[in-house]
Amino acid sequence: MMTAKPAVPPLMTAAVEPGTFTLRRAARADLPQILQLLADDQLGAGRESADELAPYEAAFDAIDADPAHLLVVGELGGEVVATCQLSFIPDLSRKGSWRAQIEAVRVSSGLRGHGAGALMIQWAIDQARERGCALVQLTTDKSRVGAHRFYERLGFVASHEGMKLTL
Repeated sequence: MMTAKPAVPPLMTAAVEPGTFTLRRAARADLPQILQLLADDQLGAGRESADELAPYEAAFDAIDADPAHLLVVGELGGEVVATCQLSFIPDLSRKGSWRAQIEAVRVSSGLRGHGAGALMIQWAIDQARERGCALVQLTTDKSRVGAHRFYERLGFVASHEGMKLTL
């Protein structure tokens, strides 16, 4: 039995080499495909699992309910092939400006290099501008050298050293 696709209006539509790429808000029904994308790399493979959806559903519900966060998916041919989360953070620095944080960027391995990721990140940057953000930031693991090159091509600069503490 095939599940019905969520009726979510597109945020952006653009042509990429294999077809039409559509970006839209994620729906709860997209979680299995989002988790596949998150697990489809050297880091996510060991930390993501669709075996227990409850924690992911709770996180999705919190993100979806908060207007400061947007979880989006990109589709090609009706299949979810990309995702990212965009969060808006008020800040006292930079004269009390806002900043946008891009997280959990993933593009299906078969679609990488075809422009979908660049379209998705450019859309996020445009959203940050529309909301009056002074800065767009993201983190990427030091081992993801290809991702570093990708973000640098889009104008990002490795200006800071990020640190994390796993709890």
